[in-house]
Amino acid sequence: MLLVIIVYKVLFKGGGKMDFKKNVGKDLVYYTIPSFENTGLVKHCFTSRLFFKEKAVNENFDLNPKDINDNINRYDNYKKLSAALDIPIENFTLSDQIHGDNIYVVKENDKGKGLSSKVIIHGTDAMITNERNIALTTFYADCVPLYILDPIKKAIGLAHSGWKGTVKKIGAKTLRKMSDEYGTNPSDCLIGIGPSIGQCCFETGPEVFEKFKAHYPDSFSDFVKERHERYYIDLWSANKAQFIKLGVPQNNITVSCLCTLCNKDVFFSYRGESGNTGRMAAVLMLL
Repeated sequence: MLLVIIVYKVLFKGGGKMDFKKNVGKDLVYYTIPSFENTGLVKHCFTSRLFFKEKAVNENFDLNPKDINDNINRYDNYKKLSAALDIPIENFTLSDQIHGDNIYVVKENDKGKGLSSKVIIHGTDAMITNERNIALTTFYADCVPLYILDPIKKAIGLAHSGWKGTVKKIGAKTLRKMSDEYGTNPSDCLIGIGPSIGQCCFETGPEVFEKFKAHYPDSFSDFVKERHERYYIDLWSANKAQFIKLGVPQNNITVSCLCTLCNKDVFFSYRGESGNTGRMAAVLMLL
């Protein structure tokens, strides 16, 4: 499909530079990571809530996996995504997330779970694979999508990291699991930290702050700001710090700096819409 590709290097409402690339296709709007694209090893994206219907912009490109096979509109959205990425619909492999730190090793016989097969991969917030043509797919509406690509061992990982996952350091655990399974060296890896709620909007109380303080005793002050006994947490920096600590070079990490709540005209936001919202998808597939 012919794409009109716009590269943004501007400050967004959430603050910081956006280093993901916005792709405007025939049917939908989605984001990609330039460093991943440059390898030629993967297809990937982070979807927005926007798609085009009868030449008008529609804001409900919902990919929520719940009851997907009984929801015609959402299944049609997967067909649009399949066409936009040129990935067969039977390759999409979905997980059922629980804000935990379980990591699932995806094999060839898992391909299509959750979409072509009604049996979703249950109870997992991260998936890894070194199998080609399996489109790992996870879901978001403020939580942080973490993309991992090992271009040397040709392996990938995709993790869903909300504040609970960030406290549990699911990003670091996913990378370690790739090291265990595939011999991945963190210094070889490329990382993408996708659109999610920014520090500007992620306000919490003392109970969440104390969890971060306990799990990041030496560095929590780097990504937590206090104002009037409320705490604002930078999940992007917390996740980035996990990867750097394992040995990923800072220059290998791309952070979108797109706040989903600030930009809820483009993204679904659980907080911004009081829980009544759809889901974006992160997709990552080895070629």
